[in-house]
Amino acid sequence: MNHPVHRAFLATTFGIPEMEKFVQSSGEHGIVVFSLGSIIKNLTDEKSAMVALALSQLPQKVIWRYKGKRPEKLGANTRVYDWIPQNDLLGHPKTKAFITHGGTNGIYEAIYHGIPMVGIPMFGDQPDNIGHMKAKGMAVELNIHTMTAKDLVDAVNTVIHNATYKENAVRISQIHHDQPIKPLDRAVFWIEFVMRHKSAKHLRVAAHDLTWYQYHSLDVIAFLIVCIALFVFIVVKCCTFCCRKCGSIRKKTKKE
Repeated sequence: MNHPVHRAFLATTFGIPEMEKFVQSSGEHGIVVFSLGSIIKNLTDEKSAMVALALSQLPQKVIWRYKGKRPEKLGANTRVYDWIPQNDLLGHPKTKAFITHGGTNGIYEAIYHGIPMVGIPMFGDQPDNIGHMKAKGMAVELNIHTMTAKDLVDAVNTVIHNATYKENAVRISQIHHDQPIKPLDRAVFWIEFVMRHKSAKHLRVAAHDLTWYQYHSLDVIAFLIVCIALFVFIVVKCCTFCCRKCGSIRKKTKKE
């Protein structure tokens, strides 16, 4: 799963020799990768300071993807970057844990490389994703609103030092890797398939043959609007008719 090519990949492909040097300086403790995704770009000063305090207490080196205001008391073991090669860092042999918000891409990258997680879900499908990983025994879940520095430190230490989390992560990764054909071979097959069958027009999506109003379902919407308008018209007419009948009956009763 982890491959030595990632070390050169960090330093050359992305031109981040400083990051690779920082990773290699972690020694036997290794590194922790921390990212809350591309949507969460900032935290409150109080929350970011709490996170920085927690990270500073870890023996591991920490690479933190964060675009917000740099915490004042950032630990010497922590580096903050606007962007990180997340997949390659997770595949690095020195990576011990992944602190994540629970985005789908990050979850699958961690599964692929067999890295246990500390989940801090925010919204959308993230709580469900982290819940699944927690149920599989490869993640610990924290609440972003109530967690403390001690909670974060304890969670990271748990997934790193409790061997069951790594064992479960490796087991799930092996299941993920166990496929009848390698992804590269599958990609090559389909490329050649399209070439052999002259663009494989039989696989072409039928939506390409629809008119613009059919594609946007405007004809269906128009039909529904007509139906609703007709229903409202009938209801209004019926109510008006009933009101007139009731009025005429009352007038006759008064005259009598």
